[in-house]
Parts: sequence; C-alpha cells; structure tokens
Amino acid sequence: MLFITLIVCFTISILITPLVKKFAFLIGATDKPNRRKVHQSTMPRLGGLAIFISFIVGIMILKPINPASIAILIGSAIIVITGICDDLFELSAKYKLIGQLLAAFTVVFLGDLQVVFINLPFGGHLELGYLSIPFTILWIVGITNAINLIDGLDGLAAGVSSIALVTISGMALIQGNLFVVAVGTIVLMGTLGFLFYNFHPASIFMGDTGALFLGFIISVLSLLGYKNVTFISFIIPVIILGVPISDTFFAIMRRIINHQPLSAPDKSHLHHCLLRLGYSHRQTVLLIYAMASMFGLVAVIYSQARIGVSVLLIGVLIIVMELIAEKIGLMGNDFHPLLKILRMFRISTAKNRS
Repeated sequence: MLFITLIVCFTISILITPLVKKFAFLIGATDKPNRRKVHQSTMPRLGGLAIFISFIVGIMILKPINPASIAILIGSAIIVITGICDDLFELSAKYKLIGQLLAAFTVVFLGDLQVVFINLPFGGHLELGYLSIPFTILWIVGITNAINLIDGLDGLAAGVSSIALVTISGMALIQGNLFVVAVGTIVLMGTLGFLFYNFHPASIFMGDTGALFLGFIISVLSLLGYKNVTFISFIIPVIILGVPISDTFFAIMRRIINHQPLSAPDKSHLHHCLLRLGYSHRQTVLLIYAMASMFGLVAVIYSQARIGVSVLLIGVLIIVMELIAEKIGLMGNDFHPLLKILRMFRISTAKNRS
C-alpha cells in the first residue's frame, strides 16, 4: 500500500505543478528579479502548493496513525497558509514568525510533541523540564527558517530537503518507526515530483509556501523520535540538517560580526559564496547536494559508532565546516581565525625546520 501511495504522490506532484504555475501567474504570486536574486526573469513562486497537495492526498490514502497526526496536519495547514500569504503579499518577518509560532504551538500543545530529554554522548540523558516546550518550539521555528534561508537557487531547497527526508526516513525504518517512514516518504515523493520542474533551469519556484512547509515537516519528523523509541539522539537531526543549520549559524555570526540586524538580507549565504568562486548555477547546487549527502552519511555512521568514534567524528566535522566557511567567506572576507592559526603553525614549522 505504501509503494502505491508513493507512486500516486509523485504522479500528482508532477501533474499538478504546471497547474499551480498557471495559478501563481493568475493571482500574481510571482518573484521579480532584483540585485539579491539570481534569476533574471519573473518567476511563479507558489510551487510548494503542489508538494502540500500531494502530501494531503498521500495522508488521506495511507492514513498513518500517530497521536500527533491531527496536530501535524493543522500545523502544516497554518504554515502553508503563511507561505501562500507571503508569496502573494511579501509579509514582514514579524508576521511570518507569528505564523511559524502558531504552527509550532499547535504541534506542541495539540499534538503533545515535546523534546523531554536529550541523550548525552557518554550515557544518560539531560531532562529539560520547564525548558521542554520553549526548546521544542525553538527547534521547529529554527529548522523551518533554515530551510527557507537556503532556498536561493533552482532546486536547492527541494534537493537538500529530499536528502534530509531520505536520511530521516531510512533511520526511522531501521528503528521501526513506521509513521515517520510513511510521512517522510510521502513528502519526499511530492518534493521529487516538484523538483522535476524546479531543477536548473527552473520553470517555477517553491516559494515560502514550499520552503516553510518542508522546513516545518522535517523539523517535526526529526522530533518524533523523542516521543517514541528515541531512534535519534539530539545530535543526529542536527547532523542530518547540517547544511541549512550551518548556513543559518554562519549567517547569524556574519551579521553579528558586521553589526547588522539578524533579519538583514545579504548575498553571502553558502550558494552565493560558491557562485562567487566561479562555480556555475548547476555546479553550485550539485556541490551543496553532495555536502547534504555527506552530512546524512555522517549521521548514519554516528548513530552506529561507539562513543569515542562519535565524539571524534563530530570534532572533525566542526573543524572541516569552519575551515570551509572561512575559505569561501561565509562569515565575511576578513574573519579567518582558524586559517590564521594554521598559517601561523605552518610558518612556525617552517622556521623550526630551517
């Protein structure tokens, strides 16, 4: 039944996306080029609606059961309505945040979905207590925005989200969490069907309708492990979502260093930096796909490795991320603390040899 449902979801997404494209032009949900945008012509940006419709159809067919099912559907509807309004009217950051908080509160209170504890690296766990609700809401809103922030190139957010969904669904399958497998693969099929039109050169953008929905559903699916058998410890969803999380983290650091508001837009995100290095649009997207796949692979290895290896793996990953960020200018062209240390070490080593 799952296999048939997935084929139906994929087919619906492919068939309905051209209709959504016409509808977006009809109601004026378009993205016009400007100095911050990569595209050069007016594009329809309501494409996420096709992913959401495919998702709803899949849920209606399969009817996966979980205590939080209704809350997830209501939260998804709230986040999609927020995205549609933004694609139509370009909402301010404040109103977009209100929509995200409403969706997050719906899942937390109506679905009773909370991060009760965090697994610790050397055994045991940390009880969050009164911090459980704010931590869960912060996670949902943070990941929702992280996916939204990387939606800057054709197929980028859809591809990175697909890789995250594959990893989350695969790990859930290993642990027997069939609800996460069902919902994750349903959303995956809708996203892949949409990607058929969204990969470079794109004929339609997912817009905030799609980016917010994908970020929301991915954040919720990664949390569902805490409510069941804890098939993932806290660090694993962080690794799985390493590309959008790290891009968001470095964007925050960049704005703090440059004394800019956290909501200030710029052209120094990961994809912007790679484009400035001379990579083509398609090459940049494929490079980020490769990074996202690497994070997914590391998450799987981390989940199966012993504690010592896991800690070493995380340490190496953090250093590599920082080196890449400094090398390509993710935190600005003048902020290179780790590269400076390595440079000083090389100079010191060269002097000792001479």
